[in-house]
Amino acid sequence: MSKFGRSLLGVSLLLTVLLAAATTAAEYYNYGSALDKTFLFFEAQRSGKLPATQRVKWRGHSGLKDGLAQGVSLEGGYYDAGDHVKFGLPMAFSVTMLSWAAVDNRKELSGLNQMQQTLWSIRWGTDYFIKAHPQPNVLWGQVGDGQSDHYCWERAEDMTTSRTAYKLDQYHPGSDLAGETAAAFAAASLAFKPYNSSYSAILLSHAKELFSFADKYRGLYTDSIPNAKAFYMSSGYSDELLWAAAWLHRATGDQYYLKYTIDNAGYMGGTGWGMKEFSWDNKYAGVQVLLSKVLLEGKGGPYTSTLKQYQMKADYFSCACLKKNGGYNIQTTPGGLMYVREWNNLQYSSVAAFLLAIYSDYLSAANAKLNCPDGSVQPRALLDFARSQADYILGKNRQGMSYLVGYGPKYPIRVHHRGASVPSIFVQHSSVSCVQGFDSWYRRAQADPNVIHGALVGGPDQNDNYSDDRTNYEQSEPTLSGTAPLVGLFAKLSVGSYGGGYSKPYQTTKPPASSYKATPTTYTPKQSGAPIEFLHSITANWMAGNTRYYRHKVIIKNNSQKQISDLKLKIEDLSGPIWGLIPTGQKNTYQLPQWQKRLRAGQTHDFVYVQGGPQAKVSVLSYY
Repeated sequence: MSKFGRSLLGVSLLLTVLLAAATTAAEYYNYGSALDKTFLFFEAQRSGKLPATQRVKWRGHSGLKDGLAQGVSLEGGYYDAGDHVKFGLPMAFSVTMLSWAAVDNRKELSGLNQMQQTLWSIRWGTDYFIKAHPQPNVLWGQVGDGQSDHYCWERAEDMTTSRTAYKLDQYHPGSDLAGETAAAFAAASLAFKPYNSSYSAILLSHAKELFSFADKYRGLYTDSIPNAKAFYMSSGYSDELLWAAAWLHRATGDQYYLKYTIDNAGYMGGTGWGMKEFSWDNKYAGVQVLLSKVLLEGKGGPYTSTLKQYQMKADYFSCACLKKNGGYNIQTTPGGLMYVREWNNLQYSSVAAFLLAIYSDYLSAANAKLNCPDGSVQPRALLDFARSQADYILGKNRQGMSYLVGYGPKYPIRVHHRGASVPSIFVQHSSVSCVQGFDSWYRRAQADPNVIHGALVGGPDQNDNYSDDRTNYEQSEPTLSGTAPLVGLFAKLSVGSYGGGYSKPYQTTKPPASSYKATPTTYTPKQSGAPIEFLHSITANWMAGNTRYYRHKVIIKNNSQKQISDLKLKIEDLSGPIWGLIPTGQKNTYQLPQWQKRLRAGQTHDFVYVQGGPQAKVSVLSYY
């Protein structure tokens, strides 16, 4: 071969290598695409009656009779992992993480056209939690028996295992579970506030009641629900009480909740524990970051001294992750992955990365630095670490494997997940029995017949080794609590210098029906420029028997520049009495009372109704 030919060959090979590298790098950094896939995992984990807009088509209705044996409807919610138990603690933590993303990453999620998907994912959980909290001091904390469930390998649609429901009450307390659920409600109320104020108010009401229950009747939930011990053993409840109080303070602005975190800072370990882990069981680092925000915004007031102690511990966690903590640092694999535990380690790195991305924003907004024993660093360093964990997850590792199923050219294809590993009920119509599932599907070497997009598997060991084996549940099983933090993490990294550009959503759909038949699903922000605006609020709620009733107040405001008359409203799903409007005689149609036939420009009119469950659906039929 001539020298010229060898030169051309060399250039060709170089271009090929560079092109491959560029393609690989682009794949690592396409956070928008990865974000979209995470929502599909939550759809795959849905329990209950699935909406017509369900995008994961290999799933069907399941768990429709959950709770009925105990006289309560517990349909809905999420299955925890590769099994079909609805464990309350990790589910609530996952909803809190989704809600935190919706609150602090609202701009990024809206810019990526993913805010609705985020709210739908949250609501599938919160609608279930509302059902699970029928009375102030009652919380149904689990559905399904972990032991019998794990002895069967069958689809959710074929379940033959026990669907026993387990509850907490004043005689069987669970401050950790009740506290985390209160935090989930409070965080979700913030997420929904700009889009559905009435639903937000309902969530906040539940949050307050559950926090009071958790604080007044103290105890570990695993003592009251022993069945959960082998799966989600709680190490304590003090962190959840502080966590719930911190979220309630942020949701309400009520100083009572902030004072609670101050008064109990030392006793409950908030300012005493320096952590190198944040997880479904250990919330201290989250509490410390959340309360640091109060301090960084200059809102500490008389509590500034104690809040500084909270921030010192937030810095401890952050500096440990950056390995600038005077030797007291996290462990990482040779490839740079945060390593906490052998079993499902990626759930710890994903949530740590999300928390550091959040803290980076808080520090940046205050123009503050992170002060570590090994020197001060800019907030950007926290975001860089978060990015390194995200990139590792998406394929920048020695295996060259994306641990987010369905993302990239190489990802796990033998996931420890019953629904993914057994053909869909719409393909194989005959039921798959408990033992048959193990014999025919669990042990087979072939790839899963259903790709469970967006599932974050447990991940590699401490040496970056991964075995793509369905029976290797420590590495190949996905969880809610591992995937949930990725929503906020990927959203943050999708924008700015880390951004992978806009990623078209998997499929654009209308909002799914709520698990409450009488609940409108309205996630459209209030349009102040609309001619007629409705402002919803809840002014009271109370228990009557086993039903919770709400007093709904609706303000009708004429936003136009002219007077309107003969306003007719359509009110659907109204099940209780109404005051302030007159029925027209036509179905679901109401008008203003005789003395209020007209609304001048800027004028308002109020009406009130009472019913159990969320609000009725109010819309304008006509006016002149």
